Amino acid sequence: MRIRIALAQIDLLVGAVRENARRIVEASCHARDALEAALIVFPELTLAGYPPEDLLLRQDFLDQIEQSLSDIAERTRGIDVVLGFPERAGGGALFNSAAVLRDGGIHKIYRKHVLPNYGVFDEKRHFTSGDQACVFDVGGVPVGITICEDLWQAGAVEQSARAGAKLVLNLNASPFHAGKIHERAAAARARVEAAGTPIVYVNLVGGQDELVFDGASFVMDAAGEVVMRAPEFEEVIETVDFDHADDRAVPIRGVLAPADDATASVYKALVTGVRDYVSKNGFPGAVLGLSGGIDSALTLAIAVDALGADRVEAVMMPSRYTADMSLEDARQEAVTLGANYHVIPIEPAFRAFLDVLKETFAGLPPDTTEENIQARCRGVILMAISNKKGTILLTTGNKSEMSVGYATLYGDMAGGFAPLKDVPKMRVYRLAEYRNAVAPVIPQRVIERAPSAELAADQRDEDSLPPYPVLDPILALYVEQDQSVEDIIAAGFSEADVRRVVTLVDRNEYKRRQSPPGVRITRRAFGRDRRYPITSGFRRP
Repeated sequence: MRIRIALAQIDLLVGAVRENARRIVEASCHARDALEAALIVFPELTLAGYPPEDLLLRQDFLDQIEQSLSDIAERTRGIDVVLGFPERAGGGALFNSAAVLRDGGIHKIYRKHVLPNYGVFDEKRHFTSGDQACVFDVGGVPVGITICEDLWQAGAVEQSARAGAKLVLNLNASPFHAGKIHERAAAARARVEAAGTPIVYVNLVGGQDELVFDGASFVMDAAGEVVMRAPEFEEVIETVDFDHADDRAVPIRGVLAPADDATASVYKALVTGVRDYVSKNGFPGAVLGLSGGIDSALTLAIAVDALGADRVEAVMMPSRYTADMSLEDARQEAVTLGANYHVIPIEPAFRAFLDVLKETFAGLPPDTTEENIQARCRGVILMAISNKKGTILLTTGNKSEMSVGYATLYGDMAGGFAPLKDVPKMRVYRLAEYRNAVAPVIPQRVIERAPSAELAADQRDEDSLPPYPVLDPILALYVEQDQSVEDIIAAGFSEADVRRVVTLVDRNEYKRRQSPPGVRITRRAFGRDRRYPITSGFRRP
């Protein structure tokens, strides 16, 4: 006997319950009528979107969930539908659940066992853990259900197998970080080896605030081999056939989309994050400051790839310290990518501020204050354009700069979204080279020239910071791996560099709290992942 299962890898909007329900019905009917599937599987918390956060505290939100679930069941007769939803149970408990819809009603419900409460996850804030297996029959095949984190720890998958399941569905809202696709396969392989059943892994796709979901849904057979994989960062409905014979469910090899290398995946994640943040929040387009440096050049390429050139405005704002090559390169980038481009010098505004502050600053030598005034002149101009045209301002700073506070509050930090917020400087270079390999859009000398904020004469980033090839590894160990000063020094870095960097990171927490959200692409991003007190008395020896 053979059954066909459809994997619905879709991009949903958190909180848009009725629209999500409409899309679930549309996909289910397509799977039933056009793809001839007996069963369609959707991601974790499909109906609510992921993560719904404190929307789960609203009774009117949960009322919509219940009504929409009933409507979906009625409108999808003729195909079994497995979808995730927040289940309000008796006694006030709330579960992260999956429903099996059949013949106009709810046939079975599974409640997630393992509630993650680390990194970006905060599920114990809202949900209660389940502890029961859920097995139902599809065309003679006993099918079990698990949800996301249930796959990463021993227990739930094995329990399904003991309850008779010959195939296990795993519903996911698994956020992207570089290399995650391989980690998921390893986790699934461990469960397959323990339970002896194939696994159908269905993942969400799209951007939600800082999080990006990469899809890459897959099917793994009982030998631990991936026999079907959906593409990364694309909405698709893929199918896989299973033969049921000799008390086993055997998947037939299907489409096997390639797993991109880390740099390609990160670039796609950034494009997806920008596209969905801008579009889902209703902005008509984006504006950004284009400096002639590599960060803004990469941000422009990402924005154009995400939104289309006609929805992106790039503004060059030269000062007395701006080099001619910066003007030339910025214009070339904008023209090559086809973005709307114009030049607004900041010199008149800068002089006006210096004149206004002349008496207050009398007798005080110039310092970084004057540099910051220039950055804030640019921030005012860009925010004015954003306000007037309704577009979102994209900031262009990277993770290395944000880590050590090499950015100006209310200046280059002003904006609504920060595409490179979790991208270290050395990765910025790799991403620029990757994008140029697709099609050359960033002038080579932008990649090769020494980075500079151009806020003072002959200024270079390395005047204020260790070289990025030194800075980034120290930051990775301290910020992303929580290693101590002593451990980082023992790894081969100079004590002076380590202590300087760590001090800068700790001192600038107050700046990061005021920065816009940005796409998460590492294991430990600022914001959801890394939460440190601004006011802290912790001191190192």
